[in-house]
Amino acid sequence: MTIQKVIDLNCKLGESPVWDAERSAICWVDITGQAIHEFNTASGRQHTFLMEQAVGCIALCDNGDFLAALKDEVVRIDRLTGAVQSVIAGPERRLVTNRSNDGKCDAKGRFWFGTKSLSDEPRAGNVYCVADGVCSLQIQDVTISNGIAWSDDYRTMYYIDTPTFGVVAYDYDLNNGSISNKRTVIEIAEEEGFPDGMTIDTEGMLWIAHWGGFQVARWDPSTGTKLSSIQLPVANVTSCVFGGAAHEDLYITTARTEMSSGNDSIRSDEGCLFVAVNSGFKGLPANRFSIKNTEK
Repeated sequence: MTIQKVIDLNCKLGESPVWDAERSAICWVDITGQAIHEFNTASGRQHTFLMEQAVGCIALCDNGDFLAALKDEVVRIDRLTGAVQSVIAGPERRLVTNRSNDGKCDAKGRFWFGTKSLSDEPRAGNVYCVADGVCSLQIQDVTISNGIAWSDDYRTMYYIDTPTFGVVAYDYDLNNGSISNKRTVIEIAEEEGFPDGMTIDTEGMLWIAHWGGFQVARWDPSTGTKLSSIQLPVANVTSCVFGGAAHEDLYITTARTEMSSGNDSIRSDEGCLFVAVNSGFKGLPANRFSIKNTEK
């Protein structure tokens, strides 16, 4: 599998890649750089939306806008003008030590996202769901809320709280968005790196980005087995998503580190967006946030 840089753009903390099939564009965020990036793979044009707060994650809306979980609020962003419309006040707005982190939409257009402490304080974060005009608490007392994915039948939701070195599964009720029956399905050795963002392929296998592990690995949630991995030239691999015309290209976000390195080529690639073209596997189209979910 050939890994290549998509564009010479180094994020401080690249995250939350989303493939927009309608525009042939890969979109992602720089959390601490307070930016949303969009790269059109057909035209080669890149555009950046600068935000006034840290932006933990994004989703696509059913009208083409971005939905973004910022530090203090969830907002909708007009992709033509950059105008920001507040959707709902952030549930942890008064917690100045917390910010939003990773998230995704389910098949009914609900937006799930998590939070974390700026200092990674244990059990200071939570997971929320935006639906029917309400941002409701779903999972409590997590440390670094990260990857979320659903099985193709939407009967199972997978979730990562990074410092646990594991993936848990919940039974998922798509009709009402409720979760139950939590269990651990994958346990990851520390030497593999911390589990961060993830996506799922059409065979039901989870692709997990490993922070500090120089890799994206493919895991079987039914057995807990690591099946394969893609090696990256940078340590802090943060998330991944399938894109391209057939959803067979794996886009991978990374982050810069503060550690020193004698290898300038490694440091120059930190924070870049990478892609594994024609990965041999296929992903699913991105679910879009339903605008009606801003209404009670």
